[in-house]
Amino acid sequence: LLPHFPDVARRLAKAGYAALAIDLVSREGGTGKFADPAAVGPILGRTPREQLLEDINAGVRYLQSLPYVRRERLGTIGFCFGGALVWHSAVRNPQIKAAVPFYGSAPPLQEVPNLQAAVLGIYAGNDTRLNAGVPDLEAALQQQNKTHRFITYPGAEHSFFNDTGTRYHPEAAAAAWRETLAWLDRHLRG
Repeated sequence: LLPHFPDVARRLAKAGYAALAIDLVSREGGTGKFADPAAVGPILGRTPREQLLEDINAGVRYLQSLPYVRRERLGTIGFCFGGALVWHSAVRNPQIKAAVPFYGSAPPLQEVPNLQAAVLGIYAGNDTRLNAGVPDLEAALQQQNKTHRFITYPGAEHSFFNDTGTRYHPEAAAAAWRETLAWLDRHLRG
């Protein structure tokens, strides 16, 4: 749970949303337990994906339990590894109505027919590794007539949205944030 993620939750709250940043290593004592944030990556890498998805689903259920949250209007946002988890959650959890994966790898294409969420995929123009999977994913989404849109920001690097990192691209990040809020407004408030 890098400091950037609670800040994104804060930004969402300022935009009028109930927001929750989930610490996906809470079963290991939480991100704060580790003096070196680099130690968290290997933990996430060895944690079974199903466990991570269950933790995300527990967050969805928690939000649904709050009296001021519209249970039928939930969205997810994630970045990089979290963006991939957003894709996986969106194809497996019909409670999610809008999803915004930032530079996240695609879910298994055979699971695309299960998708109920409207998905805005945000990608970086210079991120050739992840961008390579976008055409097949987009074809699967179109074939299944799923609500989606992909935006790729030219000149931006992977992690361009993280304003605490070295790859931060202020123009692309600002544009992506505007698009994110417009997408959430359209599909969650609409």
